[in-house]
Amino acid sequence: MERSEIGLIGLGTMGAALSLNIAEKGFRISVFNRTVSKVDTFLSDSGPLAKRISPTRSLEEFVTSLKVPRAIVLMVPAGDPVDAQIAALRPLLDPDDLIIDAGNANFHDTNRRAAQAVDDGVPYLGIGVSGGEDGARHGPSIMGGGDRAHWDRVAHILEAISARYEGQPCATWMGEGGAGHFVKTVHNGIEYADMQLIAETYGVMRDGMGMPAAACADVFASWNQGPLQSYLVEIAAEVSAATDPATGAPMLDVILDRAGQKGTGRWTVIESQQVGAPVPVIEAAVAARNLSAALETRRAGEALFGAASRRLPDAALSLDDLEAAMIAGKVMCYAQGFDLLARTGTQYGWTLPMPEIAEVWREGCIIRSAMLNDMAGALRTDPDRNLLFAPYFADLVSRHHTALRKVAATAATHGLPVPALSAALGYFDSIRTARSTANMIQAQRDFFGAHGFERIDAEGQHHGPWGGGG
Repeated sequence: MERSEIGLIGLGTMGAALSLNIAEKGFRISVFNRTVSKVDTFLSDSGPLAKRISPTRSLEEFVTSLKVPRAIVLMVPAGDPVDAQIAALRPLLDPDDLIIDAGNANFHDTNRRAAQAVDDGVPYLGIGVSGGEDGARHGPSIMGGGDRAHWDRVAHILEAISARYEGQPCATWMGEGGAGHFVKTVHNGIEYADMQLIAETYGVMRDGMGMPAAACADVFASWNQGPLQSYLVEIAAEVSAATDPATGAPMLDVILDRAGQKGTGRWTVIESQQVGAPVPVIEAAVAARNLSAALETRRAGEALFGAASRRLPDAALSLDDLEAAMIAGKVMCYAQGFDLLARTGTQYGWTLPMPEIAEVWREGCIIRSAMLNDMAGALRTDPDRNLLFAPYFADLVSRHHTALRKVAATAATHGLPVPALSAALGYFDSIRTARSTANMIQAQRDFFGAHGFERIDAEGQHHGPWGGGG
């Protein structure tokens, strides 16, 4: 039997799609799944690609079917299942056989597994894969983490199956340990924020302007031809235009307003607090999802306090205002994400390739956007500068922040919840305020805890005349 160049364990939605992608790019692949019947189903559904797929029905058969040194991709649920799968595999492998965790892992877990692999003298990679089922099948964005030499062993496969932007593979090594999974985590945090900005703008159109879903679809489709061109705006147009086959109603009108999440946005926010990197737009998006889940609480709140009027007076806002506000909010969302990447990279000793991160996200992933090409250029010019201060984006925000303020203020006075847009405005106003109000906080901290403060006219730590509180 011809041995496979690579193997994959876990034939769920993403694993099955990735396996077909690998086979389609000309690589022979062995597959295994704990529920063995899935292997047979997958093979029967593989069509002409089945000739490049070796189905296996035990871990031992799977390992034997691979060329040495082996390369094995895990596409199993994050957390304990990954540890269990590694524990089951390692006794069957040679010391130079490579395990590649391509699931949605918490990067702290990846750091731990990478450190253990170093202690054990075995190779290990943790890679972030973005793009959903379609991306996995036809070309995802791939963010690699681990030893560079181990990445180089399989880079020819990962680059071949990745998305392309003007011929350039959207697959790059990000750094040691959990760097790849951390970059994917921040990607997902930005994804949460981008989706929330779109949802809030849809809410203003639906509830504030009384626009039906089909009209919202036309607006999103129009915006997708300009600066907001992106995958998420594109599919916002598609879902807004869709009709429910069962009722004939707009699909959006029959979907329950309770958003799901897998926790990756929350991981982004937690890490931002750990390193002191402000990501208020992402925080607002995560909080909005959590609040959306509290459906009964929201219903009780409306019953107790009454629904806000929400409907805007004619000409209170224009569609141009909404587009400009989204542009400004999107820039600040991405700027916060890249700032978090830079600060966390410093903390963990990763020299994250900031321009390459933007380039990897230009195609294949969920947050792919026309802006990312300009972001890559800005980061290549000055990777340490906040993106908001790069000339191109500073100009965008300078031209559009007035619309962001108008939208946030108008929404607030009419009871339209826009937490992410409001957080973007708060971030903008804070970052352009040279003297903030934190002097009051420092005075209070010194009063009750004698923590001391710096003065504007003298060096060192000082205390106030209040003598301390309790």
